[in-house]
Amino acid sequence: MKIQLFECNPFVEKTYVLYDETGEAIIVDPGMYGAEECAMVERFIQQRGLQVRFILLTHAHIDHILGLSWSQKRYGVAVYYHPDEQSIMDTADDMAVVFGLDGGVRPPEDYSYIGEGTSVAFGMTELEVLHVPGHSPGHLCFLERGDKMVLGGDVLFRESIGRTDLPGGDYDTLLASIQEKLLRLEDDWRVYPGHGPSTTIGHERKHNPFLQQYQ
Repeated sequence: MKIQLFECNPFVEKTYVLYDETGEAIIVDPGMYGAEECAMVERFIQQRGLQVRFILLTHAHIDHILGLSWSQKRYGVAVYYHPDEQSIMDTADDMAVVFGLDGGVRPPEDYSYIGEGTSVAFGMTELEVLHVPGHSPGHLCFLERGDKMVLGGDVLFRESIGRTDLPGGDYDTLLASIQEKLLRLEDDWRVYPGHGPSTTIGHERKHNPFLQQYQ
């Protein structure tokens, strides 16, 4: 499996395109803001002749879904996210205005809920779904065991963790989620977060100041 990241919108959010040798692909957290960023992702997909099969959301905070409406219209695919994110999704357009961004973010019409214990697949690739709340109530992480890769959203960053001061966030829940779901992985698992550089479970286990209690 291959992964391509794009830094998007004023929050410098990371949008990911995942694809494999079959030419099938998915978009994870489409945060593209404006025509130029949408064109950047579209150009990459076109140049490699990829077929987008669906869209995955780690969570529904505005910086991760600014390009959702465009992506669904352009590729005609469903979006998958956790049901506990629905209230955040429903107020996304209002949140855009709060942050001084143009509106136009609409809840998807074609969507399905996913959660812990399920998996999603495209091409020859399967992603395991983990429910990792704390940053938001329905936050998901996606594991690809063949390459030991985690799409972590805003749960775990390099030497930091996601913020918990937004509606639905809870600090203790987030730390418990990281301990129970992510720190059980081996040290060589690589984490691709929603902001900032990638990291590994081993690096965070040793150097993340928020996780030292779990050593």
